[in-house]
Amino acid sequence: MFAALFLGVAMTAIAADHIDTAAVKVEQRVIETRRDIHQHPELGNRETRTQKLIVDRLTSLGIEVRTPIAHTGVLGILHGAKSGKVVALRADMDALPVEEQVDVPFKSTVRATYNGQEVGVMHACGHDAHVAILLGVAEILASMKQELAGTVVFLFQPAEEGAPEGEEGGAALMVKEGALDNPKVDAVFGLHVTSRFAVGELAYRPESMMAAVDSFKIVVHGKQTHGAYPWLGVDPIVIASQIVLGLQTIPSRQVDASLAPSIVTVGMIRGGVRNNIIPDSVEMVGTIRSLDAHMRDEIHTRIRRTAENIATSGGATASVTITPGYPITFNDRALTETMAPTLRRVAGADKTLVVNPVLGAEDFSFYQQKVPGLFFWIGTRPKNVTAEDAASNHSPKFYVDESGLLLGIRAMANVAVDYLKK
Repeated sequence: MFAALFLGVAMTAIAADHIDTAAVKVEQRVIETRRDIHQHPELGNRETRTQKLIVDRLTSLGIEVRTPIAHTGVLGILHGAKSGKVVALRADMDALPVEEQVDVPFKSTVRATYNGQEVGVMHACGHDAHVAILLGVAEILASMKQELAGTVVFLFQPAEEGAPEGEEGGAALMVKEGALDNPKVDAVFGLHVTSRFAVGELAYRPESMMAAVDSFKIVVHGKQTHGAYPWLGVDPIVIASQIVLGLQTIPSRQVDASLAPSIVTVGMIRGGVRNNIIPDSVEMVGTIRSLDAHMRDEIHTRIRRTAENIATSGGATASVTITPGYPITFNDRALTETMAPTLRRVAGADKTLVVNPVLGAEDFSFYQQKVPGLFFWIGTRPKNVTAEDAASNHSPKFYVDESGLLLGIRAMANVAVDYLKK
């Protein structure tokens, strides 16, 4: 028994050393790939250039390629020389409708049409880094094919930021079209670069890590009248204002705030065309963020009740539409505990952070609904910049310190190899 344990530890160390050496060798190519993708960003379900780059690179490595999937996605399948489990590694591909304000030589100047409007396009959330990192990992693992006990599925996924209006896309469509089925995936891993953490830091959380996100639309129907005689009508603007305030009591007063944080945000109100006309109706739209599945359902029920009852009290009516979005990004506890030693070994115990959940969302959660998954963050904030001063993801000033990509390469390669060994 002790001999077998010693042999297992020794083999893990050998594999880790190989990965670290190989990661240093591919680092510059990863950086160059990231810059290329950054300079040529593409919006969700339109990532055709990025798709071709991925297909060409995987093919050159001798990795089986399956495409198309989910419009512009790519599956890469690497069969190890030995039989074993199947692990999936995911990278998202799409950029955002943001005009870049970062002064780098590979700055994006791309423009495109988004929902009928001409916009600048930028990798303002680091998906260019994710693709480049996973291609680097593919190169490393392909070189270890003879030592791999199992199969690695590389998931290059479009439209994480959402598909264009009227289209399906993202992780939900990848799952729907069988990305996890053939071969049948046993576990899935993903990462995200972020300016919340400094270069060298790796962060994760067991169980609920990122929020479920849903959208809502409330239309308040009143009765139009002259602004000088409000009593002759029903003012939907006043009632809508009361509903906005009422919605804020749901996360603060109506659900257990000690269980998990939640947010109900109204992001847009539209109604009326003139200063002296009380309009017939007002529309408001917003977002719901929650970290507990039961609480998520509770909040939906209470939004309907709050809007409808406040409207009734003022003589109006309210129609409420809630559209489900991404589920909770939920790190499987058993998988997380199993892989935590790998994360600490790769980043160092003092740089591996167990952090609070956030109310941002990730469609990686759709994979986690099908198979156990672990999602973690890689810091790409320059060490001389504070978290408060760093531009956040989705900002036109979002900046990736490329020296942080090496940790992403090592982390993804090591969790894949260690999972297959375990």
